[in-house]
Amino acid sequence: MGSRPAPSRASGSIEVLAVGRAFSERFAKSPRVFSAPGRVNLIGEHTDYNDGFVMPIAIERRTYVAAAPRADRRILVRSQNLASEFEFDLDEPARGRRGIWGDYVEGVARVLLARGVALQGAELLIHSEVPAGAGLSASAALEISVGYALSALAGSPDPRLIALAGQTAEHEYVGTLCGIMDQYISALALADHALLIDCRSLEPTPVPFELDGACLLVCDTRVKHQLASSDYNARRIECEQGRQALARVLPDVRALRDVTSEALSANDSVLSEILRRRCRHVVSENERTLEAAAALRRGDLPAVGRLMVASHRSLQSDFEVSCPELDVAVDAALSSEGVYGARMTGGGFGGSTITLVERSALGPLIERISSRMQAAFGSEPELFATSATGGAREHTLA
Repeated sequence: MGSRPAPSRASGSIEVLAVGRAFSERFAKSPRVFSAPGRVNLIGEHTDYNDGFVMPIAIERRTYVAAAPRADRRILVRSQNLASEFEFDLDEPARGRRGIWGDYVEGVARVLLARGVALQGAELLIHSEVPAGAGLSASAALEISVGYALSALAGSPDPRLIALAGQTAEHEYVGTLCGIMDQYISALALADHALLIDCRSLEPTPVPFELDGACLLVCDTRVKHQLASSDYNARRIECEQGRQALARVLPDVRALRDVTSEALSANDSVLSEILRRRCRHVVSENERTLEAAAALRRGDLPAVGRLMVASHRSLQSDFEVSCPELDVAVDAALSSEGVYGARMTGGGFGGSTITLVERSALGPLIERISSRMQAAFGSEPELFATSATGGAREHTLA
């Protein structure tokens, strides 16, 4: 396992102290405090299950866990957000999926234990700033913050092991067959960097995200349409159908990641119109993601913005996973001064958008998006600016 990083109070010091006090009031002892961030995906949507590339950043909203060891093997957990408590014993058999928030906590603990981390009993108090259901990966922030806390109490936490354990816990204890992006960025993020993740090799590459007077505005539309789950599954099936058809004429194609735009254009007659559009999104999105990484490395924010817009239009028209709320938020942003680009982020059918914007233009942009959303839907989105922050860490209470 890796060496233990130095505790930090670089962000969230008020939350750290508040969580520490709340823990002491509940459990009558002093804790250590840990946290892990939520995320937005800058670009690279619906590419992960096609062995492609994604490029998320960790946002400044985090999930905090105050923790202290116990002499036995019981783990007692309190969620401040839900005003709810949960407990289990590491020496007793796992109880499987129950469809409750505790599944994430117990799942991470069980997977870490199975992978050789010498966990002990603990008391945990959790407080999250990451809104649930907003497409900002509140679940991964919970998994990684809890996994980091339990691993730190047991010795030295290994962020990559914790990320993989979080993904497995979500598969086996929650039932969501997620990719690795959310857990990787929450565990491994570096401040002022995006993380370019190769979803085939699982290799993460830091990419500088130093915006020099700009920032990223997140707009949580506060909507999630019911068709999200069924249509997400349908898109996965369509991508696989497209891959199979292309592989008959392009034998080296193991996944859509292996198809170039040129090869797709030359062979798209083997695809139906719907499959042609689905494949065109994935192939072009992989190319945009790599181009965006190159643009960030050279500090070319206008190029990054253009790629973000192209990504949204592809998701809107070719992949058909946007929705009116996301489109209104993006179009409002693109009609504002000081904006480089905007796009939906996450799986779609609701959730959040992101806008790359000059900080000096942030106030008018927030007002424009809010007023357009109010006029169109009578709803008030939540908007907040963020930069790229670091991943899971321990804080100091001193």
